Amino acid sequence: MPIRVAVVGTGAVARGQHLPSLAALGDRVEIVAVADVDPASAESAAARFGVRARYTGLDELLATEKPDLVTLATPPIAHKDAAIAALDAGAWVLSEKPPTLSLADYDEIASHERENGPYAAYVFQHRFGSAAERLREHVERGALGRPLVARCDTLWYRDPSYFAVPWRARWATEGGGPTMGHGIHQMDLLLSILGEWTDVTAVMSTLARETETEDVSFAVVRFASGALCSVSNSLLSPRETSQVRIDFELATVEVEHLYGYDNAHWTWTPAPQVDAATAAAWPPTENVPSTTHAPQLAHMVAAMEAGVRPRVSGDDGRRVMELAAGMYKSALTGRPVSRDELVPGDPFYASMAGTDPREATARIHAGTIRASHGEAAARG
Repeated sequence: MPIRVAVVGTGAVARGQHLPSLAALGDRVEIVAVADVDPASAESAAARFGVRARYTGLDELLATEKPDLVTLATPPIAHKDAAIAALDAGAWVLSEKPPTLSLADYDEIASHERENGPYAAYVFQHRFGSAAERLREHVERGALGRPLVARCDTLWYRDPSYFAVPWRARWATEGGGPTMGHGIHQMDLLLSILGEWTDVTAVMSTLARETETEDVSFAVVRFASGALCSVSNSLLSPRETSQVRIDFELATVEVEHLYGYDNAHWTWTPAPQVDAATAAAWPPTENVPSTTHAPQLAHMVAAMEAGVRPRVSGDDGRRVMELAAGMYKSALTGRPVSRDELVPGDPFYASMAGTDPREATARIHAGTIRASHGEAAARG
């Protein structure tokens, strides 16, 4: 029998990704309902994609349709409550990024999961392109040697009108700025390849946009392997690019794209000592792009059929949230942050802004972050 799916939120992301990607899975799934607080949006999405039922409330949808899977294409502030309601109703969840507004919210959702499902997973589709999958295989086997140096850049451009949408770049509704809402995709791709991180040093500022949060962030991240990585996130960059580059002992592997890649966006450069035949075998033979949600949805459906936890859920989905929290804590406190600090009781476990969102905004806007780093350096 097909997996019965409900799509919550019928805006651009649902229409551009969730609904067509589900349709691409054919008879493996059946889209039984859509929901949106705007009745006209729900109605038009249902008509466009041939969905029988449409709702303005999730509780009624869950009680009436009893879906197996709920996908969330709503603003971030709505993720936690909707995910918990779906899990409690026995439905698996696939939610858009950022997963939640805080680590505390993430863990609260996880507490509603059950053994063998339902589970909540999160949309990070760049993990699922064939080149990223192939690279992870090489890393797991040690075929490229140790990772040494990496770079992770999300340099995008959003004009002032972008921030007129009320929930964007607000601590209470998006959780943060480009670190949470934009760069988190490339950061998750990086972490899925390099694994566990140990500590981070970051700076942030608001240089050109009227927001509560940062419009630029930079960080240096240390991994358990010893590798060092620079991370940059910007919404002020006219030449937009998304890039992950990793220098291993035996190769440099790099992807540069914007909102999605295929194999042509990747380069595999061998070190001088590597023979041509070995290097020629590194890239994947199939070409699965990361431009749609379909590969991740196919994985999600397969996990549901097998009754196993999907990727990008549990600890695997939490890792990038920890890194984001570590970056905000480092930038706002002016010191390096260890991953093991980010536990219940820490202010940045409960909120990316720490104890006082207004103070966080003031510090980012005033440039006192740079001053605090300078003072810390002067103190030794």
